Amino acid sequence: MKAFFLILSLLSVPGAPRLAPPRLTTVKLAPGLSVGVPEGFTPLPDGAIALKFPAPRKPLAVFSNRAGRVDYSISARPTTFGPDYNVLLPMYKASVQRLYTKVDFLAQEVRRANGHDFAVLEFISTLGTDSRRGANPVGALRKYECIAYAVQGQQLYIFSFSAPVEEQSQWRPVAKEVLAAVELR
Repeated sequence: MKAFFLILSLLSVPGAPRLAPPRLTTVKLAPGLSVGVPEGFTPLPDGAIALKFPAPRKPLAVFSNRAGRVDYSISARPTTFGPDYNVLLPMYKASVQRLYTKVDFLAQEVRRANGHDFAVLEFISTLGTDSRRGANPVGALRKYECIAYAVQGQQLYIFSFSAPVEEQSQWRPVAKEVLAAVELR
């Protein structure tokens, strides 16, 4: 009986893992591209995107949860690569490893969703203190990230889901559902 109440109390704690699958709202971003956005996420305005995602190319869209701690961004850029995901996967893995101080991969694979292949990298990123050299990673920024790459025609689409690492158990299933909801035609 004590175990039952312990489990019940853990499930009522904010940030505890969800048991039900997330509700997604379908959003059409471009001709032939629709995504599923988690309930409660709102689109960021251009000014907020520029501050949060400074880059030469603005993402097609960025959605954040109410607290602004979890983001789902969708980007597109021209590409001359064909959809050989076994070539793309190690290329983008190396690129991710250069961006962060430390990367712990949870998954690196080609996944199929809605009739389309995606090169998927799922990882915990550390940015800040260089823990590779034995330094204490206190103060380092750690995040759970799931990035999927898909080629459609002459476009490379990048779907990126990012959450604080301490909320990984709550958001990892959501990231998988979001990826499974991408529709590319």
